[in-house]
Amino acid sequence: MSLFFFLLLFSPFLTPSFSQTPPLKGFLINCGSSSKTIINNHSWLPDSTFISSGTPRNITSSVLIPSLKTLRSFPLQVKKHCYNIPVYRGAKYLIRSTFFYGGVNGPDHPSPPVFDQIVDGTLWTVVNTTEDYVNGNSTFYEGVFLAKGKFLTFCIGANSYTDSDPFVSALEFLILGESLYNTTDFKNFAIGLVGRHSFGYSGAPIRYPDDQFDRIWQPFGQSNSTKANTGNVSVSGFWNLPPSKVFETHLGSDQLESLELRWPTASLPSSKYYIALYFADNTAGSRIFNISVNGVHYYHDLNAIPSGVVVFANQWPLSGPTTITLTPSASSSLGPLINAGEIFNVLSLGGRTSTRDVIALERVKKSLRNPPLDWSGDPCMPRQYSWTGITCSEGSNIRVVTLNLTSMDLSGSLSPFVANMTALTNIWLGNNSLSGQIPNLRSLTKLETLHLEDNQFSGEIPSSLGNIGSLKEVFLQSNNLTGQVPANLIGKPGLIVRTSGNNFLSPPAP
Repeated sequence: MSLFFFLLLFSPFLTPSFSQTPPLKGFLINCGSSSKTIINNHSWLPDSTFISSGTPRNITSSVLIPSLKTLRSFPLQVKKHCYNIPVYRGAKYLIRSTFFYGGVNGPDHPSPPVFDQIVDGTLWTVVNTTEDYVNGNSTFYEGVFLAKGKFLTFCIGANSYTDSDPFVSALEFLILGESLYNTTDFKNFAIGLVGRHSFGYSGAPIRYPDDQFDRIWQPFGQSNSTKANTGNVSVSGFWNLPPSKVFETHLGSDQLESLELRWPTASLPSSKYYIALYFADNTAGSRIFNISVNGVHYYHDLNAIPSGVVVFANQWPLSGPTTITLTPSASSSLGPLINAGEIFNVLSLGGRTSTRDVIALERVKKSLRNPPLDWSGDPCMPRQYSWTGITCSEGSNIRVVTLNLTSMDLSGSLSPFVANMTALTNIWLGNNSLSGQIPNLRSLTKLETLHLEDNQFSGEIPSSLGNIGSLKEVFLQSNNLTGQVPANLIGKPGLIVRTSGNNFLSPPAP
């Protein structure tokens, strides 16, 4: 993928236009709500269908937005809690998470907690709503992610800086059009919104139905030169399909002078960013200008025409304060202007555990009556949020190599699907209350240690264990096993076998 990518688009024939705004596609989830609600003609679903942990809470302070009246709170002691959202594989989703604390953690915690949010195996961002909450506002985060499977997981993670129970107020999973942001390699990257603004505009945020995907365009009216644009811009020609309303105002001047714009207003962490800038003008005369970002050339001789134009870069490095400068070209008769802009942080995806292992672990989870509370979301990623008892391989093909749930007070049985985790080298499940038969593990050709001691396993020892050449330890003592110890486990060089405390028909051979 190239570091920079520029494109000028203004053809009205690239994408179809819409005579009426189509309905939103996806899920709107009112976290903590107990029933379906209609808000602004949209159906919001209760979140209990998508998550099994956490506690619904009501906000006692007054809120203007109905979806903020409830939230779901999560116990700090469990490091990860995940929503499981059914999606269309291969579709791009706009994910928006919204947070309003409301003081639900009590007087000992007047400020909201700071915590992480995770999508699939990628650490998306740190959630810090402190400043907004002081000002009585909610906080939202927005990103675009590709659905690589039948489900997307959204997780809340408690980290070392989390001092009270984390929470979430609302979640939105909206399908985006195929053309949107399609110069991004979504198989390897996601994008997280930093800012999306309509320049020269001072009204309420622009969103659905003006924006058919309910993206939020915030007002940015910081200028002494705001002017209405009365032309009809054919927004169907833009791959990113901005709402036509953002072209009704602009920042700029007819005077032949440069325009400097501090945008976004926040200082940016060092990273690569997707930047899209939108322009349109229908006044008489030519409006041609050069664009630079922090003094670095961005685009040369952009011609702001009535049908509109967008110019963007998909991986532009930025750090600290950002200034966009528009400078009139020698051939221009008018000064520069700008209508709107979007900027996203480009996120490298953190990887995903092998689907084979994920499916197997889900079956193992179902066979246990009391699995670890953090067994949700991706088992291995992000690394700091891997499931309790799970150790994973390095590299791009992420496999589970160790299952260690020793002394976890587990009951239930051990699912035969554990044998599908073919990269396992260690299974340690000793000192629990597991029952049922020991599964056939012949497919675990890399298995070195099998510790099932001090449980309630019954039935015979599978003779296939003796065919696993890599085995070094088989500890099965103190169970309810019957039959005989397989001959191919006895006296095998380099293999330690312990079977005392069972109900064998005859003692094992020396």
